Amino acid sequence: MSQKSQQQSLWLSVAVLSAINILNFYDRHVPGALVEPMRKEFHLNDSQIGLLGSSFIWIYAILGVPLGRIADSASRKKLLAWGVVIWTVMTASAGLATTYAMLFLSRVGVGVGEASCAPTATSWLGDLFPQTKRSRVLALFMLGVPVGGALGFFFSGPIAQAYGWRAAMVFAAVPALLLVPALLMLQEPERGASESHRAPQAFDSMWNVLRIPTVWWIIASGALLNFSMYAIGTFLPAFLSRVHGLSLAKSGIATGVVYLAGGISGGTFAGCLGDFIVQRRKDGRMLCAAFMALVAIPFACAGILQSAGSLFVAMAFLALTYAALTTYYGLVYSAIQDIVAPKQRGAAMAIYFMAMYMCGASLGPLLTGKLSDVLAHRAAALAGTATVTETFRATGLQQAMLIIPVLCIALAFVLYMGSRTIITDMARREAIAGGAP
Repeated sequence: MSQKSQQQSLWLSVAVLSAINILNFYDRHVPGALVEPMRKEFHLNDSQIGLLGSSFIWIYAILGVPLGRIADSASRKKLLAWGVVIWTVMTASAGLATTYAMLFLSRVGVGVGEASCAPTATSWLGDLFPQTKRSRVLALFMLGVPVGGALGFFFSGPIAQAYGWRAAMVFAAVPALLLVPALLMLQEPERGASESHRAPQAFDSMWNVLRIPTVWWIIASGALLNFSMYAIGTFLPAFLSRVHGLSLAKSGIATGVVYLAGGISGGTFAGCLGDFIVQRRKDGRMLCAAFMALVAIPFACAGILQSAGSLFVAMAFLALTYAALTTYYGLVYSAIQDIVAPKQRGAAMAIYFMAMYMCGASLGPLLTGKLSDVLAHRAAALAGTATVTETFRATGLQQAMLIIPVLCIALAFVLYMGSRTIITDMARREAIAGGAP
């Protein structure tokens, strides 16, 4: 195969895997776009809405560990293909739900399928690109978070308003009909193919990655980041509807704009910055991620606290918040590849995802929803009534979302602490890969 053909094959793999990740986050965020019609049909409170997001995350996190181990030893292509089929079928099945329990079970099923995506795809991409180019390609792959979320909000809100929220759920499964055949046509790379040192590596306990000090700081950072990101994904459309008076379709489009503008700018910036800074400072990616977490704090406060009538100002600050937080993926995910051996990358990502989703993402929707309910009742009580109206629900949710800038402070701290250990951990992995005892 000529060098040109190899490059085309390589970037085709990147394109297909990135498209699958876009669908991954599209289907994950569809319920967030449909919160208000589902809440009203099934007479739900914000705690129950939050539980829908948390139920997905619990099964996603738990199953990710064995699937990550499989991704290190079996065909990543087949594993991912089956995952796409399962999660899209279960997404569409929500359109048949007639009770809250059925809706709950459909989201659990989506978690089963989507648990295969991150361990397989990030391990695959790590074998396609060397260390100095990984930030850019992983940032491109992780644009699936904002792009998939944005498309989910763009399409789901208007479709739901025109044809009902069930039609929006079914529509979310359609792209799999093209993506699964495209995935099966790709050539999977050999494990460790992009490494400069390719010493033979025996399979070891997957839990040995927890002996790497930086991994613990990265896990803590992932939990803090995902709490905020999943609180945003679950409640931002409802926030825009309640506080700023947008319709279902307009709140979906506005959320999509926040995701798209913030996510693409943040992800692109992180990719370029990460590959630039790592050639000058080995701890540079972690330090830059810590700084961007601090940048997100004033933006988040300004965006959340805007009053009704200041929609565009609120959206601008929320997009800047999302941009700052999205830089995390290109900077920190590539740092994981730097400190973990090729044959443990799937397992490392699975362990990382299990911890950060169980300790962060699962709590984001649930606790934010619970806090919103508590603060809504408090606002009603302060007004001298026991009836929680939509006005009080708006107040409760707006106040509850202030937990996001608070957690950004902790996020910056743990990323900084990770920067203090990563140089030693990178040197240790390079020594092992070079055959040092």
